Amino acid sequence: MRKHYTATFKAQVVQELLKEDKTIAQIAAEYEVHPTQLNKWKSTALAGLPSLFEEKDTLAALKASHEEQLNKLYAEIGKLTTQVTWLKKKSGIEPQ
Repeated sequence: MRKHYTATFKAQVVQELLKEDKTIAQIAAEYEVHPTQLNKWKSTALAGLPSLFEEKDTLAALKASHEEQLNKLYAEIGKLTTQVTWLKKKSGIEPQ
């Protein structure tokens, strides 16, 4: 059965790895995690570090773009709902 670790636990272990006070083998034994898994967590953490320092404008722009797309889709839904209602009335079908 596989073990599942929380993000907090992984972050704690990676912090320990980055301190370099102990060897990977020592940390693996202490936290009961395979050394290969520790190396994967460390690589993932180091790969994600640059994104922590990116400007928040990128996130704001992405959020604004999402909101704009969402509003367009809601407008399209409203338009199509109106058209369906009109077509049902035109054909004599009772709208629900």
